[in-house]
Amino acid sequence: MLACMMHGLFTLLLVHLLASLCQYAHGSEIIHGRKVPDGKMPYMVSLQNNNNAHVCGGFLISEEFVLTAAHCDKATHVVLGTHNLKKVDNNTRKQIVMKCQYPSYESPKFGHDIMLLKLSQKASLNKKVKLIKLSGNQKLKDNQNCSVAGWGFTVSGGKVVSELQEVHVPIINRKVCDKEWQKFKVKLPENVICAGGYKTKSGFCQGDSGGPLVCGGMAVGIVSFNLKGNCQYPNLPNIYTDIKKYVPWIKKTLKKKQCV
Repeated sequence: MLACMMHGLFTLLLVHLLASLCQYAHGSEIIHGRKVPDGKMPYMVSLQNNNNAHVCGGFLISEEFVLTAAHCDKATHVVLGTHNLKKVDNNTRKQIVMKCQYPSYESPKFGHDIMLLKLSQKASLNKKVKLIKLSGNQKLKDNQNCSVAGWGFTVSGGKVVSELQEVHVPIINRKVCDKEWQKFKVKLPENVICAGGYKTKSGFCQGDSGGPLVCGGMAVGIVSFNLKGNCQYPNLPNIYTDIKKYVPWIKKTLKKKQCV
């Protein structure tokens, strides 16, 4: 009897431990999104680990480089050219040979959450694999409708899905965003964009990291963080790295083909 009780207690503790770990685990989770039609986002990239498990999102900006979040540094290879992660083969998978985090990066809460990944070989551009342009001077307007996409959970705490999901999110005024985060004693870093997760039930969830915030057909931001993985929106604005602030660094890295 005692053995059974101990076994039951161990099982319960294990379940709680796994639940806690999953709350902070990488995985792309889009809240209140919809399936992306095949070929609509040919720039989307799945960052994966040695176990071929999806850990982050990313996007193709040149034949040799993928742009993502700096905290997605556990990835070992990428998958291109498919919206369905069940349809992956050697033609869609490429190794990462160089990871270039922004030099000032420490952690997402301090900003500069941006990284370039150099691929082992050039991507073959076609209908399923294309580049996305980066915004250099696009001025975003409050409540402007943009989109974010990723693979994984469709509800917080739900089940992983293999097909790419997309959701539309509004741009949130930076002063409003700062004020809302200050209620939780969090000072946001410079060079970030706020979008979704606030006064809307739509947004990304913990682990959607590295995916692009797309406005007007251009990548303007990179999924960085929300509050402690809480995706029960609306609560607080989602935070993205503002790409336009890093365009000179990106161009220099692509030109030299090495970390700068």
